[in-house]
Amino acid sequence: MQLSSQEKISNRKLYIEYLNSYTDYWDIIVIGGGATGLGIALDATTRGYKTLLLEQSDFAKGTSSRSTKLVHGGVRYLAQGNVKLVREASVERGLLHQNAPHLVKNQTFIVPVYNIWDSLKYTIGLKLYDWIAGKLGLGDSVFISKKKVLKRTPGILSKGLKGGVLYHDGQFDDSRLAINLAQSIIENGGNAINYVKVIDLLKDQQGNVNGVLAADEETGLALTLKAKAVVNATGVFVDDILKMDKPGIEKTICVSQGVHIVIEKVFYPSEEALMIPKTSDGRVLFAVPWHDKVVVGTTDTPIEEPSLEPKALEKEIDFILQTAGAYLEKKPKRSDVLSVFAGLRPLAAPQKGQLKTKEISRSHKIILSPSQLFTIIGGKWTTYRKMGEDMVNRIEKVLGWTPVKSGTANLFIHGHEKNIDWNDPFYFYGSDAKLIRATMIGDTKEWTSEELKIHKTQIEWAVEHEMARTVEDFLARRTRALLLNAKESCRIAPEVAVIMAKKLGRNKTWEEEQIKLYNQVAEQYILK
Repeated sequence: MQLSSQEKISNRKLYIEYLNSYTDYWDIIVIGGGATGLGIALDATTRGYKTLLLEQSDFAKGTSSRSTKLVHGGVRYLAQGNVKLVREASVERGLLHQNAPHLVKNQTFIVPVYNIWDSLKYTIGLKLYDWIAGKLGLGDSVFISKKKVLKRTPGILSKGLKGGVLYHDGQFDDSRLAINLAQSIIENGGNAINYVKVIDLLKDQQGNVNGVLAADEETGLALTLKAKAVVNATGVFVDDILKMDKPGIEKTICVSQGVHIVIEKVFYPSEEALMIPKTSDGRVLFAVPWHDKVVVGTTDTPIEEPSLEPKALEKEIDFILQTAGAYLEKKPKRSDVLSVFAGLRPLAAPQKGQLKTKEISRSHKIILSPSQLFTIIGGKWTTYRKMGEDMVNRIEKVLGWTPVKSGTANLFIHGHEKNIDWNDPFYFYGSDAKLIRATMIGDTKEWTSEELKIHKTQIEWAVEHEMARTVEDFLARRTRALLLNAKESCRIAPEVAVIMAKKLGRNKTWEEEQIKLYNQVAEQYILK
């Protein structure tokens, strides 16, 4: 039984039947459909390995859809002296800009300085940042005058301002990249499916992992899937999989929460991103233009237990509002926040004496269990491709496979399109935008949301071409409605449910349940 790429994407029932009937060994099964898992599966697929990625919820449901929307070398890591990580991330940033130009753009940042020492420190530091990136850098950093800072960053606090340092980094749409990576895996002959949860590991007589027992979350069907290699790339949930392998194992990660707020551009009406270098918690704070709004964040708060829907703490929201307010002439209040979202970082468990999560390295680490379960922890979106390459290299070495060179460094991601108009509300579809617009010709109906520029055609497209299965999938990750304006997303949820139900063959009960579930999720994104 063979399926075409489009059948895998648009006919879930057939896809599940295919997986259930597949009795051969997969070369690699990847558990986890976030940035890390998608990077590994794409690398493995393009090397020619029979690859299957399983995601328990939706692609990028967790941390990978809740970033600061930056593809960056890591200015903060440079301050910590981690030149190796900065170099790696800077190179990967350049490659991603080449491979997904419809999602990753060259974003200029301005660091305002209020004393001469800071101007010298940041100018020298960011020149070093440029030098480390080399030919894959996005532009040169320069010191600019107070007059130019105020012109380019209207709304910034002018009192005591000496000038600023302008530098370049990448800005992107995280969940859209995740969807495009899943499409790329399938289009290159691999397999990726959402809403299939791994519930146990399979082992051979020697005690080595040789597959997984999984469950289709929609039907409850159990799937027994054999594999030569199994990869645990589940982010903040890696310890759950490790406990399936060895109950009682010590924690390998600690979890840190990062919170962001979204506000209107009236508070910061600039195309330049703002980087606030000094905050009370020792991190930097960003204000980044994104989808005609501004994302402000982030925090770094240790969290005891991970969840798929982490909730922002009041102290985190207050911290962001107060810190941003100290640098902006027009100070945002709670009532101005369109959405607040929280993401969790899977960090390597701290070494003795490391007390703060911000001090823990963001470098990724591969762990090989005695049972030959491969696990990856740490890392970040910017280095997802390198994490994938490193993991597949490790699998080849451990299992004695003939090495195959990775081909992802110059692999165009689905939707690849140059010369993007960033003011186009459909820009993030890349090469798919013209196909979506073609189906809109002759459709005189109004937008589903004028405010968020969401059309009913996009809802149908998400079901047919992007594996959207729920109202939340569409409003949170196929479009970014939940993050851009949570209240508006709730208003249009009923219409989204009706259109998706028709496409998915669902009934009225499903519609009502979906609306209820979505409103429960969205409630956490709305400040009272």
